[in-house]
Amino acid sequence: MSRFLRIAAPRSVAVIDQPSAPLEPGQARIRTIYSGISAGTELTAYRGTNPYLTSVWDPQSRLFQPGHEALGYPLDGWGYSEVGEVVEIAPPARQDAGAAEAEPAVRVGDVVWGIWGHRDEGILAAESLRGHVLPEGISPLAGAFVRVGAIALNAVLAADLGPGSTVAIFGQGVIGLLATRFAVLNGASVIAVDGIENRRDRALAWGAEDALSPSPELAGEIRRITSGAGVDVAIELSGNYRALHEATRAVGADGTVIAAGFYQGEAAGVRFGEEFHHNRVQLLASQIGSVPNRLRSRWTVPRLQQTVADYLAKGLLDAPSLVTHTFPLADAAKAYELLDTDPQSALQVVLEFS
Repeated sequence: MSRFLRIAAPRSVAVIDQPSAPLEPGQARIRTIYSGISAGTELTAYRGTNPYLTSVWDPQSRLFQPGHEALGYPLDGWGYSEVGEVVEIAPPARQDAGAAEAEPAVRVGDVVWGIWGHRDEGILAAESLRGHVLPEGISPLAGAFVRVGAIALNAVLAADLGPGSTVAIFGQGVIGLLATRFAVLNGASVIAVDGIENRRDRALAWGAEDALSPSPELAGEIRRITSGAGVDVAIELSGNYRALHEATRAVGADGTVIAAGFYQGEAAGVRFGEEFHHNRVQLLASQIGSVPNRLRSRWTVPRLQQTVADYLAKGLLDAPSLVTHTFPLADAAKAYELLDTDPQSALQVVLEFS
Protein backbone atom coordinates (compact mmCIF):
# COMPACT_ATOMS: atom_id res chain seq x y z
CA MET A 1 0.00 0.00 0.00
CA SER A 2 0.98 3.61 -0.49
CA ARG A 3 -0.56 6.91 0.59
CA PHE A 4 -1.23 10.26 -1.07
CA LEU A 5 -2.58 13.60 0.03
CA ARG A 6 -6.06 14.73 -1.01
CA ILE A 7 -7.48 18.24 -0.70
CA ALA A 8 -11.08 17.11 -0.35
CA ALA A 9 -12.66 20.58 -0.13
CA PRO A 10 -11.57 24.08 0.88
CA ARG A 11 -9.46 23.74 4.05
CA SER A 12 -10.07 20.01 4.21
CA VAL A 13 -7.08 17.66 3.86
CA ALA A 14 -7.07 13.88 3.99
CA VAL A 15 -4.51 11.12 3.52
CA ILE A 16 -5.71 8.31 1.26
CA ASP A 17 -4.43 4.72 1.04
CA GLN A 18 -4.12 3.00 -2.30
CA PRO A 19 -2.41 -0.13 -3.62
CA SER A 20 1.10 0.33 -4.98
CA ALA A 21 0.93 0.28 -8.78
CA PRO A 22 3.17 -2.01 -10.82
CA LEU A 23 5.74 -0.36 -13.05
CA GLU A 24 5.29 -0.19 -16.79
CA PRO A 25 8.30 -0.56 -19.10
CA GLY A 26 10.74 2.33 -18.76
CA GLN A 27 9.31 3.63 -15.49
CA ALA A 28 11.06 4.26 -12.17
CA ARG A 29 9.62 4.02 -8.66
CA ILE A 30 10.78 6.70 -6.24
CA ARG A 31 10.40 6.43 -2.49
CA THR A 32 9.65 9.94 -1.25
CA ILE A 33 11.93 11.39 1.41
CA TYR A 34 10.68 14.99 1.58
CA SER A 35 7.95 17.02 -0.10
CA GLY A 36 7.77 20.79 0.33
CA ILE A 37 4.41 22.52 0.60
CA SER A 38 4.02 25.65 -1.51
CA ALA A 39 2.68 28.61 0.46
CA GLY A 40 1.51 30.16 -2.82
CA THR A 41 0.01 27.86 -5.44
CA GLU A 42 -0.94 25.09 -3.05
CA LEU A 43 -2.62 27.40 -0.57
CA THR A 44 -4.80 28.74 -3.38
CA ALA A 45 -6.07 25.18 -3.86
CA TYR A 46 -6.42 24.71 -0.10
CA ARG A 47 -8.35 27.98 0.25
CA GLY A 48 -10.45 27.46 -2.88
CA THR A 49 -9.20 30.47 -4.88
CA ASN A 50 -7.17 28.71 -7.59
CA PRO A 51 -8.50 29.55 -11.09
CA TYR A 52 -8.21 25.90 -12.16
CA LEU A 53 -11.09 25.11 -9.80
CA THR A 54 -13.59 27.10 -11.85
CA SER A 55 -12.01 27.45 -15.29
CA VAL A 56 -10.29 25.26 -17.85
CA TRP A 57 -6.86 26.27 -19.17
CA ASP A 58 -6.69 25.69 -22.93
CA PRO A 59 -2.99 25.26 -23.82
CA GLN A 60 -3.68 25.83 -27.53
CA SER A 61 -5.52 29.14 -27.26
CA ARG A 62 -3.69 29.93 -23.98
CA LEU A 63 -6.91 31.15 -22.41
CA PHE A 64 -8.87 30.24 -19.31
CA GLN A 65 -12.43 29.26 -20.20
CA PRO A 66 -15.23 28.75 -17.64
CA GLY A 67 -16.50 25.20 -17.93
CA HIS A 68 -17.70 22.06 -16.27
CA GLU A 69 -14.38 20.35 -17.01
CA ALA A 70 -12.57 22.49 -14.42
CA LEU A 71 -10.66 20.45 -11.84
CA GLY A 72 -12.94 20.90 -8.85
CA TYR A 73 -12.58 18.92 -5.64
CA PRO A 74 -11.19 16.52 -4.61
CA LEU A 75 -7.66 17.48 -5.67
CA ASP A 76 -5.30 14.52 -5.51
CA GLY A 77 -1.54 14.52 -5.52
CA TRP A 78 -0.84 18.26 -5.48
CA GLY A 79 2.74 19.24 -4.73
CA TYR A 80 5.71 20.14 -6.90
CA SER A 81 8.78 20.05 -4.66
CA GLU A 82 9.53 16.39 -4.08
CA VAL A 83 12.77 14.52 -3.44
CA GLY A 84 13.23 10.78 -3.06
CA GLU A 85 15.28 7.67 -3.67
CA VAL A 86 14.94 5.53 -6.79
CA VAL A 87 14.07 2.05 -5.53
CA GLU A 88 13.01 0.23 -8.70
CA ILE A 89 13.41 0.63 -12.46
CA ALA A 90 11.56 -1.34 -15.13
CA PRO A 91 13.56 -1.91 -18.31
CA PRO A 92 12.16 -0.36 -21.48
CA ALA A 93 9.96 -2.54 -23.65
CA ARG A 94 12.26 -2.25 -26.65
CA GLN A 95 15.88 -1.30 -26.74
CA ASP A 96 18.21 -0.94 -29.69
CA ALA A 97 21.96 -1.43 -29.44
CA GLY A 98 22.71 2.30 -29.23
CA ALA A 99 20.22 2.82 -26.43
CA ALA A 100 21.65 -0.13 -24.53
CA GLU A 101 25.08 1.52 -24.52
CA ALA A 102 23.77 4.95 -23.47
CA GLU A 103 24.23 6.17 -19.92
CA PRO A 104 21.03 5.40 -17.98
CA ALA A 105 19.03 8.39 -16.80
CA VAL A 106 18.97 7.11 -13.20
CA ARG A 107 20.05 4.09 -11.20
CA VAL A 108 18.56 2.38 -8.19
CA GLY A 109 19.82 4.21 -5.11
CA ASP A 110 20.00 7.64 -6.77
CA VAL A 111 18.41 10.52 -4.85
CA VAL A 112 16.39 12.62 -7.27
CA TRP A 113 14.22 15.69 -7.17
CA GLY A 114 11.09 16.16 -9.25
CA ILE A 115 7.34 16.58 -9.28
CA TRP A 116 5.12 13.69 -8.25
CA GLY A 117 3.02 15.26 -5.52
CA HIS A 118 2.61 14.59 -1.83
CA ARG A 119 2.67 10.79 -1.85
CA ASP A 120 4.72 7.94 -0.44
CA GLU A 121 6.04 7.00 -3.84
CA GLY A 122 6.19 8.47 -7.29
CA ILE A 123 6.15 6.57 -10.57
CA LEU A 124 7.71 8.47 -13.46
CA ALA A 125 9.32 7.68 -16.77
CA ALA A 126 12.95 6.99 -15.89
CA GLU A 127 14.12 9.17 -18.78
CA SER A 128 12.21 12.15 -17.36
CA LEU A 129 14.57 12.03 -14.36
CA ARG A 130 17.69 12.57 -16.44
CA GLY A 131 19.56 15.51 -14.91
CA HIS A 132 17.52 15.28 -11.70
CA VAL A 133 20.03 13.32 -9.62
CA LEU A 134 21.15 15.38 -6.63
CA PRO A 135 24.89 16.06 -6.51
CA GLU A 136 26.78 14.06 -3.93
CA GLY A 137 27.35 15.66 -0.57
CA ILE A 138 24.16 17.72 -0.28
CA SER A 139 21.25 16.93 1.99
CA PRO A 140 18.20 15.35 0.35
CA LEU A 141 16.22 18.19 1.93
CA ALA A 142 17.97 20.60 -0.46
CA GLY A 143 16.31 18.80 -3.36
CA ALA A 144 12.92 20.11 -2.24
CA PHE A 145 14.08 23.62 -3.23
CA VAL A 146 15.18 23.04 -6.82
CA ARG A 147 11.80 23.83 -8.36
CA VAL A 148 10.96 26.83 -6.15
CA GLY A 149 14.52 28.04 -6.63
CA ALA A 150 13.99 27.97 -10.39
CA ILE A 151 10.90 30.17 -9.97
CA ALA A 152 12.97 32.72 -8.04
CA LEU A 153 15.89 32.57 -10.47
CA ASN A 154 13.53 33.04 -13.43
CA ALA A 155 12.23 36.28 -11.90
CA VAL A 156 15.76 37.53 -11.25
CA LEU A 157 16.77 36.77 -14.84
CA ALA A 158 13.67 38.62 -16.06
CA ALA A 159 14.83 41.62 -14.00
CA ASP A 160 18.17 41.68 -15.88
CA LEU A 161 20.17 42.46 -12.74
CA GLY A 162 23.91 42.95 -12.54
CA PRO A 163 26.58 44.85 -10.60
CA GLY A 164 25.32 48.30 -9.70
CA SER A 165 21.64 47.43 -10.22
CA THR A 166 19.13 48.34 -7.54
CA VAL A 167 16.10 46.13 -6.93
CA ALA A 168 13.26 46.05 -4.44
CA ILE A 169 11.93 42.55 -3.83
CA PHE A 170 8.40 42.51 -2.42
CA GLY A 171 7.60 39.41 -0.38
CA GLN A 172 10.26 37.55 1.57
CA GLY A 173 8.66 34.17 1.80
CA VAL A 174 10.61 31.20 0.51
CA ILE A 175 10.67 32.27 -3.14
CA GLY A 176 11.26 35.92 -2.24
CA LEU A 177 14.23 35.03 -0.05
CA LEU A 178 15.66 32.81 -2.77
CA ALA A 179 15.24 35.70 -5.23
CA THR A 180 17.01 38.01 -2.78
CA ARG A 181 19.93 35.61 -2.61
CA PHE A 182 20.16 35.23 -6.40
CA ALA A 183 19.97 39.01 -6.87
CA VAL A 184 22.82 39.51 -4.38
CA LEU A 185 24.89 36.85 -6.14
CA ASN A 186 24.27 38.76 -9.39
CA GLY A 187 25.80 41.87 -7.85
CA ALA A 188 22.60 43.86 -7.29
CA SER A 189 21.80 46.03 -4.28
CA VAL A 190 18.62 44.60 -2.76
CA ILE A 191 15.92 46.32 -0.75
CA ALA A 192 13.75 43.57 0.75
CA VAL A 193 10.12 44.34 1.64
CA ASP A 194 7.98 42.22 3.94
CA GLY A 195 5.62 42.76 6.82
CA ILE A 196 7.10 39.96 8.95
CA GLU A 197 10.15 40.94 10.97
CA ASN A 198 11.94 37.58 11.00
CA ARG A 199 11.70 37.41 7.20
CA ARG A 200 13.25 40.87 6.93
CA ASP A 201 16.03 39.74 9.27
CA ARG A 202 16.70 36.69 7.15
CA ALA A 203 16.82 38.82 4.00
CA LEU A 204 19.49 40.98 5.61
CA ALA A 205 21.43 37.87 6.61
CA TRP A 206 21.28 36.72 2.99
CA GLY A 207 22.78 39.94 1.69
CA ALA A 208 19.98 42.50 1.30
CA GLU A 209 21.28 45.99 2.09
CA ASP A 210 17.96 47.20 3.48
CA ALA A 211 14.79 45.48 4.70
CA LEU A 212 11.62 47.54 4.99
CA SER A 213 8.11 46.94 6.25
CA PRO A 214 5.14 47.95 4.07
CA SER A 215 3.85 51.38 5.01
CA PRO A 216 2.39 54.51 3.38
CA GLU A 217 5.94 55.95 3.45
CA LEU A 218 7.55 52.95 1.72
CA ALA A 219 8.05 54.53 -1.72
CA GLY A 220 9.48 57.66 -0.13
CA GLU A 221 11.87 55.60 1.98
CA ILE A 222 13.05 53.77 -1.12
CA ARG A 223 13.60 57.13 -2.83
CA ARG A 224 15.67 58.24 0.15
CA ILE A 225 17.82 55.09 0.07
CA THR A 226 18.39 55.46 -3.67
CA SER A 227 19.22 59.20 -3.52
CA GLY A 228 15.88 60.10 -5.10
CA ALA A 229 16.15 57.82 -8.12
CA GLY A 230 13.94 54.90 -7.09
CA VAL A 231 15.09 51.37 -7.79
CA ASP A 232 15.84 50.17 -11.31
CA VAL A 233 13.59 47.12 -10.93
CA ALA A 234 11.04 45.79 -8.49
CA ILE A 235 10.21 42.09 -8.25
CA GLU A 236 6.80 41.35 -6.73
CA LEU A 237 6.54 37.83 -5.30
CA SER A 238 3.88 38.07 -2.61
CA GLY A 239 0.89 37.79 -4.95
CA ASN A 240 -0.68 40.76 -3.16
CA TYR A 241 -2.20 43.44 -5.41
CA ARG A 242 -1.38 46.26 -3.01
CA ALA A 243 2.24 45.13 -3.06
CA LEU A 244 2.10 45.16 -6.85
CA HIS A 245 0.93 48.76 -6.73
CA GLU A 246 3.70 49.68 -4.30
CA ALA A 247 6.18 48.03 -6.65
CA THR A 248 5.08 50.43 -9.40
CA ARG A 249 5.76 53.29 -6.97
CA ALA A 250 9.17 51.94 -5.90
CA VAL A 251 10.81 52.05 -9.33
CA GLY A 252 12.04 55.26 -10.89
CA ALA A 253 11.15 56.73 -14.28
CA ASP A 254 11.23 54.08 -17.02
CA GLY A 255 11.73 51.39 -14.38
CA THR A 256 10.53 47.80 -14.61
CA VAL A 257 8.27 45.72 -12.38
CA ILE A 258 8.46 41.93 -12.57
CA ALA A 259 5.11 40.50 -11.47
CA ALA A 260 6.02 36.98 -10.36
CA GLY A 261 3.42 36.38 -7.64
CA PHE A 262 0.34 34.19 -8.14
CA TYR A 263 -2.46 36.77 -7.98
CA GLN A 264 -6.01 35.75 -7.11
CA GLY A 265 -9.32 37.30 -8.15
CA GLU A 266 -9.77 40.86 -9.35
CA ALA A 267 -7.03 43.44 -8.85
CA ALA A 268 -7.97 45.60 -5.86
CA GLY A 269 -5.66 48.42 -4.85
CA VAL A 270 -3.76 48.75 -8.14
CA ARG A 271 -3.94 52.31 -9.48
CA PHE A 272 -2.37 52.40 -12.91
CA GLY A 273 -3.26 56.05 -13.49
CA GLU A 274 -0.71 57.20 -10.94
CA GLU A 275 3.04 56.40 -10.80
CA PHE A 276 2.69 53.54 -13.27
CA HIS A 277 1.40 55.92 -15.95
CA HIS A 278 3.46 59.01 -15.15
CA ASN A 279 6.76 57.18 -14.77
CA ARG A 280 6.22 54.98 -17.85
CA VAL A 281 6.74 51.81 -15.82
CA GLN A 282 7.18 48.57 -17.73
CA LEU A 283 5.29 45.61 -16.24
CA LEU A 284 6.46 42.08 -17.09
CA ALA A 285 5.08 38.75 -15.91
CA SER A 286 7.41 35.96 -14.84
CA GLN A 287 6.09 32.40 -14.67
CA ILE A 288 7.98 29.11 -14.53
CA GLY A 289 6.42 27.75 -17.72
CA SER A 290 9.12 29.53 -19.73
CA VAL A 291 12.19 31.72 -19.43
CA PRO A 292 12.29 35.46 -20.32
CA ASN A 293 11.91 36.17 -24.05
CA ARG A 294 15.37 37.58 -24.58
CA LEU A 295 17.01 34.46 -23.09
CA ARG A 296 15.14 31.69 -24.90
CA SER A 297 17.91 30.87 -27.35
CA ARG A 298 20.21 29.96 -24.44
CA TRP A 299 18.17 29.32 -21.31
CA THR A 300 15.52 26.67 -20.61
CA VAL A 301 13.58 25.66 -17.52
CA PRO A 302 15.88 22.60 -17.07
CA ARG A 303 18.87 24.96 -17.13
CA LEU A 304 17.23 27.10 -14.43
CA GLN A 305 16.77 24.00 -12.30
CA GLN A 306 20.30 22.75 -12.89
CA THR A 307 21.68 26.15 -11.91
CA VAL A 308 19.80 26.00 -8.62
CA ALA A 309 21.13 22.48 -7.97
CA ASP A 310 24.67 23.69 -8.73
CA TYR A 311 24.32 26.63 -6.33
CA LEU A 312 23.08 24.26 -3.63
CA ALA A 313 26.01 21.91 -4.22
CA LYS A 314 28.54 24.76 -4.09
CA GLY A 315 27.18 26.08 -0.81
CA LEU A 316 26.09 29.39 -2.32
CA LEU A 317 22.46 28.79 -1.39
CA ASP A 318 21.59 27.44 2.06
CA ALA A 319 17.98 26.70 1.16
CA PRO A 320 17.40 23.98 3.81
CA SER A 321 17.83 26.65 6.50
CA LEU A 322 14.46 28.06 5.34
CA VAL A 323 12.62 25.02 6.71
CA THR A 324 10.79 25.99 9.89
CA HIS A 325 8.51 22.96 10.33
CA THR A 326 8.39 19.32 9.28
CA PHE A 327 5.36 17.06 9.58
CA PRO A 328 4.74 13.41 8.76
CA LEU A 329 2.28 12.88 5.94
CA ALA A 330 -0.33 11.71 8.46
CA ASP A 331 -0.32 15.24 9.95
CA ALA A 332 -0.56 17.06 6.62
CA ALA A 333 -3.80 18.77 7.66
CA LYS A 334 -1.92 20.45 10.54
CA ALA A 335 0.82 21.53 8.13
CA TYR A 336 -1.61 23.27 5.78
CA GLU A 337 -3.47 24.89 8.67
CA LEU A 338 -0.21 26.27 10.02
CA LEU A 339 0.75 27.82 6.68
CA ASP A 340 -2.75 29.22 6.25
CA THR A 341 -3.10 30.78 9.69
CA ASP A 342 0.37 31.51 11.07
CA PRO A 343 2.70 33.02 8.45
CA GLN A 344 4.57 34.77 11.28
CA SER A 345 6.12 31.46 12.35
CA ALA A 346 5.84 29.25 9.25
CA LEU A 347 8.21 29.78 6.36
CA GLN A 348 8.96 26.52 4.52
CA VAL A 349 6.83 23.64 5.75
CA VAL A 350 7.91 20.18 4.64
CA LEU A 351 6.27 16.78 4.74
CA GLU A 352 8.72 14.09 5.85
CA PHE A 353 8.20 10.48 4.81
CA SER A 354 9.37 7.48 6.82
